[in-house]
Amino acid sequence: MTKEFIIEKTIAFVKSKLEGDSSGHDWWHIYRVWNMSKKLQEKEGGDLFIIELSALLHDVADWKFNKTEMDGLEIIHNWLIQLELTNEIINKIINVIKNVSFKGAGVKDTMKTIEGKIVQDADRLDAIGAIGIARTFAFGGKFGNEMYNPEIKFELHQTFEQYKKSRGTTINHFYEKLLLLKDRMNTRSAKAIAEDRHRFMESFLKQFFDECESLK
Repeated sequence: MTKEFIIEKTIAFVKSKLEGDSSGHDWWHIYRVWNMSKKLQEKEGGDLFIIELSALLHDVADWKFNKTEMDGLEIIHNWLIQLELTNEIINKIINVIKNVSFKGAGVKDTMKTIEGKIVQDADRLDAIGAIGIARTFAFGGKFGNEMYNPEIKFELHQTFEQYKKSRGTTINHFYEKLLLLKDRMNTRSAKAIAEDRHRFMESFLKQFFDECESLK
């Protein structure tokens, strides 16, 4: 199989898993991360084939949509075996996907490769700015989180377990994750893009709280 054919088959596979999702982790999120990954690769380097497959598959294994993270990784591993890829390539992709997610304010990133750093940056760029705001409210609504409750304070989770169990408000999520991402970008290219998107979120939050205050 050619690389182009493998990418096409993987796109169809991912669509079968995520198309129509209403939590902000739908096919179009994957599409944006895939395209941003390619854009970053042009400037930062890395193996484009590893980057593309990792970007396309990264949310199939997401812990939020599987019983365990290992269950999701097994689905991806089995898919990559079907594509007749070498163990070396499979291991590189699995390593990227296993380490791509944000797992709490106090949890250090463990991504080592340039391929992984690019995919992680692309995924995080889609979590901030205008699209990030929209996705955050979609996710909160999907999982029944309150939009805003001034009596519930945000938490900077120090472990992945704390982060997974958190059921804070959608507005709190900005402080628990989104506003932290600008300073956790890996590549120079992503850092430049993140600056503008970060400022937009700050502007949104100022407007949000100004409107809340006006009702007092």
